[in-house]
Amino acid sequence: MKLDIANFHVNEIQFGEKTEYSEGILTINKKEALDVVFEDEHITEADLHIVRPGDEVRLVPVKEAIEPRYRVGGGPVFPGVTGKLMQAGNGVTHALKDMSVLVVGRHYGGFQDGLIDMSGEGAKYTYYSQLKNVVLVADTDEAFEHHEQQKKNHALRWAGMRLAEYIGACTKGLKSDEIETYQLEPVTKRSEKINKLPSVVFVMQPQSQMEDSGYNDLNYGWDCNLMLPTFMHPNEVLDGAMISGSFMPCSSKWSTYDFQNFPMIKRLYQEHGKTINFLGIIMSNLNVALEQKERAALFVAQMAKSLGADSAVVAEEGYGNPDADFTACYVALEDAGVKTVGLTNECTGRDGASQPLVSMDEKCDAIVSAGNVSSLIRLPAMKTVLGELEALARDGLSGGWSNDEVLGASVKPDGSIIMENNAMFCGDQVVGWSTKTMVEF
Repeated sequence: MKLDIANFHVNEIQFGEKTEYSEGILTINKKEALDVVFEDEHITEADLHIVRPGDEVRLVPVKEAIEPRYRVGGGPVFPGVTGKLMQAGNGVTHALKDMSVLVVGRHYGGFQDGLIDMSGEGAKYTYYSQLKNVVLVADTDEAFEHHEQQKKNHALRWAGMRLAEYIGACTKGLKSDEIETYQLEPVTKRSEKINKLPSVVFVMQPQSQMEDSGYNDLNYGWDCNLMLPTFMHPNEVLDGAMISGSFMPCSSKWSTYDFQNFPMIKRLYQEHGKTINFLGIIMSNLNVALEQKERAALFVAQMAKSLGADSAVVAEEGYGNPDADFTACYVALEDAGVKTVGLTNECTGRDGASQPLVSMDEKCDAIVSAGNVSSLIRLPAMKTVLGELEALARDGLSGGWSNDEVLGASVKPDGSIIMENNAMFCGDQVVGWSTKTMVEF
């Protein structure tokens, strides 16, 4: 499979009469874009905003991030989700770089929603403060979700994807600034030189714990809770096969933008043929019952061994219950003779003194930490809030609270906030964006 991602770098975003891209400037016809959003009758109100790095803007509750793209030759950007089912990972896809579409709730949030600051101290906690963002702020009539802690956010998430496809389509027929090419030879057809290198498989564990439909990550539109571990080409992930779900404490979340640009996949590609033989991806899942976790781990280990993997990288989306899947998979790979490195965050409490993972094993001796979800963060008021700041305290965001015996409410009368890192949108950046380092005392 060969995938060419044609990049169009966005230096500026503005509203105007015609949606078009020219010489680094993206212009959006706001009315047309909102018409795309309102194609879903459940959207009751919506507006678009443009925010840039350094703006004194706070976004909350943030639900999703998507990179605008266009599939050359036709077909949906997200096969099986926004259009017909078709193979991803082949051909040419246009991508608008240095920007994203952010989806923000106008009123109601949930524990899977987060916060982004575009400037100040808070900006360092999330990758999306570095991007120019088209922000969709909207509400729906899905009344059953208004006061539920766990939300599917279906209308808002799908509106974001449609909007990203609408914006990306303005690159149709244009010549890109650069092209990234991703290509792997079939596993059994590689050169002697490559086959002599240490072989590596990347094991991904996207969020899939909810047995009710509509919450989990999707693979070609397939609820990941229903799938068994399967071998995938990395190009499929980079080209829209994977969609972020709505169930996950927010700092641990992998947004759709993260899947489209997964840094760990790109890093393994960079080393392929040089220091490693990158075999591909085993797409696993995160299960509910212990037997389900053990079964998935056995499938992963068998696949890795059958592929001839010398080593593996395992990354989990989440913490807590998913830690049992993470360590079970790690141990099964080690028992199969596959040297394994883990990539995850930790939940060590506000004082950092608790056990980092729910499930531990002495064989899990090479884990890269992306930070502590429970670290306390204090941030001053921001000039502008898009969404509803009170959602952080009122609606059970995973890092916010309405009252604490010692700290009080997360949202203070002056607009300043105190929260756990948990509520930073995709803040732990387990996918590989993270710049966090360890400090010894």
